[in-house]
Amino acid sequence: MKKRTLKLMVSALVVAMIGSVMVGCGQSAPKDNKADTGTKTESAVKGSITLSGSTALLPLVEKATEPYNKINPDGQISAQGGGSGTGLTQVLGGSVDVGMSDILAEEKLDADKAKQLVDHKVCAEGFGVAVSKSLGLDNLTSAQLKDIFSGKVTNWKEVGGPDKPIFIIHRTAGSGTRATFEKVVLGGDKSLENDSLGVTQDSNGAVLSAMKQNDGSISYLGLAYMNTKEAKDAIKIVKLDGVAAEKANIADGSYKFWSWGHMYTKGEATGVAKDFIDYVSNKVDKSILDELGFVSASDMKVK
Repeated sequence: MKKRTLKLMVSALVVAMIGSVMVGCGQSAPKDNKADTGTKTESAVKGSITLSGSTALLPLVEKATEPYNKINPDGQISAQGGGSGTGLTQVLGGSVDVGMSDILAEEKLDADKAKQLVDHKVCAEGFGVAVSKSLGLDNLTSAQLKDIFSGKVTNWKEVGGPDKPIFIIHRTAGSGTRATFEKVVLGGDKSLENDSLGVTQDSNGAVLSAMKQNDGSISYLGLAYMNTKEAKDAIKIVKLDGVAAEKANIADGSYKFWSWGHMYTKGEATGVAKDFIDYVSNKVDKSILDELGFVSASDMKVK
């Protein structure tokens, strides 16, 4: 009798232990599933968006797309240039999802149209005054640049360079880079940029190509276009009023030729547009920004 009782007790204990293990496994399953969900992009948005506009901001978008797609492979990004004015017009008209711009919408559009757009300030963009490297120049002042672009000065020897004609390469009127140049370098006087001199190009990339083909040239472009050996061998970004176009100088405002890079949406951003704008604004690797001459908003000491 005692042996039988003992066997029953042992059996009951074994059953209880097995039941406990099974309950434990049953409780751990949801935890494992939850952990798996966290490592997958279950909450990632799906779809595709198109951006257009600023060719100064375009290299950052192109560079950020690959790492973004590793995080969210279901979010497809397509981007094209055209200039800030084009980006603002196209996003307002609904032909693109995001309009990239170096200037505020209200500086290009009338007030009622500008109010339809929502501004997302993603980073600070550095620009530079570029000259042919063969000129041997290291610095130009704002006053000298006003004289050059207005046509008052036509030979490099008048501003410390060799005896060589100055060849000016302008940007088109819809360019945000041009608008920034006129505002901060030419003191807001648009008449000082004389389009009858030299040639006009419609993008930062086209400016770079034209400068490489014309010795003795001068123009202005986004610093992102100066990150190749080919560009550095042909042209030089000169100091502006003695201040170099470097990240620290942009961040503290001592270098004045910069602007905020904007991504505009018609109404509040949603879906992939919202997700990608947030990625570029807050999550993109800062090494990408440094390489291209951009400064994150968090690193800017001036607003």
